[in-house]
Amino acid sequence: MKRLYKSDTNKVFTGVIGGVGEYFDMDPTLLRLAYLLIAILTAFVPALIGYLIAAIIVPGRHDDDIGALQ
Repeated sequence: MKRLYKSDTNKVFTGVIGGVGEYFDMDPTLLRLAYLLIAILTAFVPALIGYLIAAIIVPGRHDDDIGALQ
């Protein structure tokens, strides 16, 4: 089963967009440009809030590994 994780290797801030790129097998640079365009068009606040929520909710790959060991 395919799951969404924050990327450990392809990240700028928290790895959310890198993880989305890995999940959908897309270039994260294109996704970052699309996110930047959305942020500009929505006056940054909604895009920033959405990114912060995703950074909190989306688990890192290492978080899932810890749960598998217990």
